[in-house]
Amino acid sequence: MELADFLGLLHPAIAVIFVFPLIGNVVNFAWQTRQRRLQTSDGNKSKIPPIVGTEHRNLGQWLTGAVVGLVLLGLAYPIGKNILKNQLWNKVPFQVVFILLMFAATIASLVLLYRAKQRLWRAVFATLTGAGVVILGCQDGVFRRTNEWYWSHYYIGIAAALLMIFSLAIVQDIYQDRTHRWRTIHTILNCIALLLFIGQGMTGTRDLLEIPLSWQESYVYQCDFVNKTCLAPNPQAPK
Repeated sequence: MELADFLGLLHPAIAVIFVFPLIGNVVNFAWQTRQRRLQTSDGNKSKIPPIVGTEHRNLGQWLTGAVVGLVLLGLAYPIGKNILKNQLWNKVPFQVVFILLMFAATIASLVLLYRAKQRLWRAVFATLTGAGVVILGCQDGVFRRTNEWYWSHYYIGIAAALLMIFSLAIVQDIYQDRTHRWRTIHTILNCIALLLFIGQGMTGTRDLLEIPLSWQESYVYQCDFVNKTCLAPNPQAPK
């Protein structure tokens, strides 16, 4: 395994080691928070400690940063590989500079989204973060599987990241809204996000099986992926 192959494993490794366990904890605290709210609303004393709500919010904020960071890492690998392979810094240096600035701007917008208090600024920085993720995802080198967008690791991942960004942007509205409208929206959208994360686990595993090692690419990419056939190997020369 060469260095390029090792770097390609960083995205799935971080997802398995850090992000998916974090998702499990966030879901667990979300369930306990809802159960406690239902129990106390009926006038009963809940055995679930009040701290679960705070822990759910804090871990949820960590999850948003982890998901967006993981998406940026997943995009950086194929984009960087395409830049190096085609030597774009010599051919189109403006495009390379633009891509680097987009990565920096997206990260900066996410950081400012965490710090923003007013609704207007939260909307602005959430929009800029989401736009940065989408624009970077449209760069050359990113495998999108557009013909099967409904089963694409790329499209599912982008959708999940956008939902996480939106959830982070409305956190303060959830606690200020007495009609619970934002809490209901938050619950529905994050249930959808959970399904998307499950899809990410399945499509990510599939893609790892399909991506060849760097020294295998010249042969594997000659295969007919539609008819699922490959060139027959050359017979060995007689000894």
